Amino acid sequence: MRDWVEVRRGGYHDSVTLMRVSRRLSERAGVAGAMVAMGTGLNREMFGRMGFAVPDEAGPDDLVVAIRVEDEGPDGAGLDEARGALEGFLREASRPPAHAGVLGAPAPARTTGSAAARGDATVALLSVPGPHVFPEAMDALDAGLNVMIFSDNVPVAQEITLKEAAARRGLIVMGPDCGTAVIGGAGLGFANAVRPGPVGVVAASGTGAQQLMCLLDAAGAGVSHVLGVGGRDLSPEVSGRSALAALAALDADPATELIVLVSKPPAPQVLDLIREAARRLDTPVVFALPLPGEDDLTRAAEKALRALGRPVPAWPRWTSPRGAAPVSGRALRGLFAGGTLRDEAEMIARDVLGWEPAARGHRFTDFGDDAYTRGRAHPMIDPTLRLEALRAEAADDGCGVLLLDVVLGYGAEPDPAAAIAPAVAAALRDRPDLAVVVSLCGTPADPQDRDRQAVALCEAGADVFASNAQATRHALALVDGSIAEGTPR
Repeated sequence: MRDWVEVRRGGYHDSVTLMRVSRRLSERAGVAGAMVAMGTGLNREMFGRMGFAVPDEAGPDDLVVAIRVEDEGPDGAGLDEARGALEGFLREASRPPAHAGVLGAPAPARTTGSAAARGDATVALLSVPGPHVFPEAMDALDAGLNVMIFSDNVPVAQEITLKEAAARRGLIVMGPDCGTAVIGGAGLGFANAVRPGPVGVVAASGTGAQQLMCLLDAAGAGVSHVLGVGGRDLSPEVSGRSALAALAALDADPATELIVLVSKPPAPQVLDLIREAARRLDTPVVFALPLPGEDDLTRAAEKALRALGRPVPAWPRWTSPRGAAPVSGRALRGLFAGGTLRDEAEMIARDVLGWEPAARGHRFTDFGDDAYTRGRAHPMIDPTLRLEALRAEAADDGCGVLLLDVVLGYGAEPDPAAAIAPAVAAALRDRPDLAVVVSLCGTPADPQDRDRQAVALCEAGADVFASNAQATRHALALVDGSIAEGTPR
């Protein structure tokens, strides 16, 4: 084997681009390993785990390239070919739009304000590094645009300032860390292909909103709008500023007959404020919160359907022909891409088991948390960290059940089962006593095709559920034979 590592000063590319370049490079014949990433602390750890020695001077603004080639002759042709391919991939990723340079074509806008002046847009979607998003968001608000901030790691003081500025202008700031929205049928960020319908969603949770809209779609209902507000909006500091504005906007929308508010665990005083505001609306509001005594996402969807006079279906599930493994007494390990899906699973585990899950070795990890996404793509795009964790947990004899979520939709990995199914199959070959349960959030109309993904995962040996809550209860029943899957909360 031969390793080659290079640091390129200031060679910035976004993390999604670099993830795809790394993957394409790794798939080349003769390449035993490759990683192309910015030199952040987390990425440096990844380089180290792959056995690459990164120079100490590499910083978060530097591009680090590491390639490992298999045994080659003295001419070094294998490495030279890999380096040539790398340059081609990076040039392709940096290529300007097809119309750039065409006579008469408008030059690309260089500021948010100048872009807003060119058309009749009402929303600006911002996805730049968190520390740099504030002036762009203020430019958008000054231009009269509502703002969706996809970026995370934005200081909370800046979030409050932006939301107060939006309120003075009669606008809404969705985010920061707003991953999902649907406005007038157009999906923004990580959104699913769902039919239009009478349910409006206010979401302080991206994957929570996706689970809800996918369940409503499976039931033949749909959504009017999904207004994300950011994961911190219901914190004591932000105090629900955007959630209150979103509730008022949906209440005024004639196409919205019912509102569902979904959130990560909110601050109690902010939840009281939101409930009081909801009581004053003309449109009924259903809450979906990962808290004791509250409805989980599936039951909130069912409650919404009943309130609209629509039937509640049997939620889709696909059972592996492999059959359930005898895993009772071992631990459940949840490896999640969605923070609210993780929170929901842990809350259900607490309710069903009657004690703290960690006391018996059960763990639930959110790989979409900021700690895992600094300097790299979200696990819905780049599954690397989660697949490493899957292999590590499968090698632990104390682990009996792996519980994973797979979230589909626009912006997500084009074919997640292509990477996850082989990893599941390999784990089950090595551990006949292991079980794998998958919560699959998506619709048949999604680019990845929910049903095709379900079949691939099922054939690999996983039991697959469209409902995260049902997947969790099934996993709990496997680790504790005294628990029935339908155990009420």
